Amino acid sequence: MGMFGGFGGYWWLDSFVMAEIVYLATLRFCQRFLNRTNDPCGRQYDQMTQAGRSGCANTVEGSTRNATSRETEMKLTDVARGSLAELHTDYVNWLLKKGLSPWPKTSPESQAVYAVRLDKPAYGQDVVHDGCAHILAQQKKFAQWLDSGDDTVIANTLMILISRTLNMLNHQMESQGEQFKQEGGFREKPSEIRHEAMAKREDALVCPDCGAPMRKRTAKSGKNPGQPFWGCSKYPACSGLRPFEEKPAETR
Repeated sequence: MGMFGGFGGYWWLDSFVMAEIVYLATLRFCQRFLNRTNDPCGRQYDQMTQAGRSGCANTVEGSTRNATSRETEMKLTDVARGSLAELHTDYVNWLLKKGLSPWPKTSPESQAVYAVRLDKPAYGQDVVHDGCAHILAQQKKFAQWLDSGDDTVIANTLMILISRTLNMLNHQMESQGEQFKQEGGFREKPSEIRHEAMAKREDALVCPDCGAPMRKRTAKSGKNPGQPFWGCSKYPACSGLRPFEEKPAETR
């Protein structure tokens, strides 16, 4: 199991570090600027903090699932991405309600925030302790904006940090997709191994379209519901079919 696989691998991900900074700053933003007047039922507080938490939590869960299912890992990363995109919209609306537009990307303010880079983690044996210290150290790099008394400065800064996190998650999903194509995961591998074993059998019934081994299936709909047929083991990538009367050599 590599550095990034299994429990704890997320501590090395910049996307997790940045998502934590966003979450902690969002908690503080809501505590400072939401009140009974502008959020009488506390719904916006709940919505924003839960979206921030989801960005962290699903990045964590996706990282810990990569040893069992690449597909699940990608789905959880996508949930994290969706939650943070929702939070980004909350900050956009915060500015719009004040009659303001976000900082232009080319503005000195935006460029200054974008210019701050994260340090590479250097952890010892106590990863949780060292990881938390690393997150707090990276958070301090943005303190001049996140500690501002001006809510619009904080909102603009968090929008940039969220955009950076989303970009990291996009690259993460691309990498996960490539690894899924090449390796699969624990759950996907047994199926792959079975298909390879079937293909090596000299008497295996093969797909007329792609040459892959066939598998016995049962029709769920169509003209012959409940009837068996031979379907390509590569389905849904290939939809090759043979009638069930065509049996492998040893059963003919």
